[in-house]
Amino acid sequence: MKSLFKTVALITVFSFLTRVSGFIFRIILSRIVGAEGVGLYQVASSVFMVLLTVISSGIPLIISRICAGFSIKKEKKKEGSYLTVALLYTLFLSLILVGVVFLFKGLFSKIFTEQRCYELLLVLLPSLVFSSVYSVFRGALWGQGNYFALCVSEFYEQVVRIVAGVLLIAPTLSAIENAFGLSLSMTIACFLSMILAIILFFYYGGSLSKAKKGYLKPLIKQSAPITVMRVAGSFLQPLIALIIPARLMSIGYTSSQALSLYGIAVGMTLPLIYVPTTIIGSLSTALVPDISKAVAVNDKEHIEKRITSSLFFALFISALFVPIYLGAGESIGLFLYDDILSGTLLQSASWVLLPLGITNITSALLNSLGQESRTFVNFLAGAVVMFIALWILPSFVGVNSIIWAMGFNYCVTAILNIFLLKKKTKVSFKIAYPLLKIILLIIPSASLTAFCVSLLGYVFPLFIALFLGIVVAITSFVLLASVFDLIDLKQIILLLKSKFKFKKNKEQTAQ
Repeated sequence: MKSLFKTVALITVFSFLTRVSGFIFRIILSRIVGAEGVGLYQVASSVFMVLLTVISSGIPLIISRICAGFSIKKEKKKEGSYLTVALLYTLFLSLILVGVVFLFKGLFSKIFTEQRCYELLLVLLPSLVFSSVYSVFRGALWGQGNYFALCVSEFYEQVVRIVAGVLLIAPTLSAIENAFGLSLSMTIACFLSMILAIILFFYYGGSLSKAKKGYLKPLIKQSAPITVMRVAGSFLQPLIALIIPARLMSIGYTSSQALSLYGIAVGMTLPLIYVPTTIIGSLSTALVPDISKAVAVNDKEHIEKRITSSLFFALFISALFVPIYLGAGESIGLFLYDDILSGTLLQSASWVLLPLGITNITSALLNSLGQESRTFVNFLAGAVVMFIALWILPSFVGVNSIIWAMGFNYCVTAILNIFLLKKKTKVSFKIAYPLLKIILLIIPSASLTAFCVSLLGYVFPLFIALFLGIVVAITSFVLLASVFDLIDLKQIILLLKSKFKFKKNKEQTAQ
């Protein structure tokens, strides 16, 4: 089983490209389509995304895990039979969902309150069928460890969607015509992405075999908890959007003020909190087939090594961003949004990065070990704590209640996940002492960052002062971590040099 270094780097690069291209596309939309057109599309797509979550959340992960087990045992025929069963199941499920939308037209029309949004949903419906097919083939590529093909297919879908969207929208068209163009671009992207996923699967030696009835039950049983968890997660945001403004209004804010504060917290601050999860998510993606293969051959030493190293990696990456947000949060808010409150909230929310990182990586590890049901229970426990906090805390901390509620949620889930991980693997990993060290190192690093950003702000423009402040934050934290034996900086440098040298030697040999 190969080192995860190149895999994580590859997935991170493609994830970054996908997110950046999506961000640019949103800018284009806001300028060409206008608020009404984007609003119509967002309302329709919000319902569509819930339907899509049913198909494309738990199923690809379970397919990847089981295919990884078949792959390491070289049971190609069984793998092909399993994929055929999965393909038939997801196709059937997608057609059921399409039928529900048609049969319950009245219900969906009431949900939208705008008939045109239902019509947009109908344009999006074919994407469910296309997604049901490519989710299976992507899951297979994932399980086989073909991350390049997996990343290319996902990035390709984003690119096609952007190109088709740009071609189908125009400032001269009406809002509903542009909204139809956006919906059609999604359907086109899913169709072409399905074609590419199929081609890549067979190109890299994949095959399908005769379906076996016994494979359906474990597929449904294992994917259902993840699917339910993610569908439930998709409903959390609308619930929070109802609770927070209402609770803020109950303590004296006007409706306009409450919505404004909610928009700043959720629309400006929280997206920055999730930035480190791009890197941690790349590791999570790589871990699923890696650990699944180790489980298939009962390689306990490899499992233990992956668990301990992955936990520390996620914790360190999360901690690396805390001094940046804590020390330069206000400047970041001013630079990105010209809003100091968003920066103040970012400073307050910086501590959430630590339990968030641990929750993300432990959930991935538990899913790799087949503990989807227990992970779902832990998720529910965290969600219950979050909603209790959302109801109680606004009276005491105002809009900061969103941050504290999220933090409590991730703390509870992380603690439960860690105990479950220890129980199921019998691996003795110690996280409390490294976590305490990290917290103590964050304090001087964040203080130095705040001092440098404040001082540099008198001499340089905000962008330069902020950039230099971020460099100070990262450098100081890494050096402190090295001095206090959290990381071996010399070993990391040697590792990077050896990989670069190896690549250079290969290029010279090829010439």
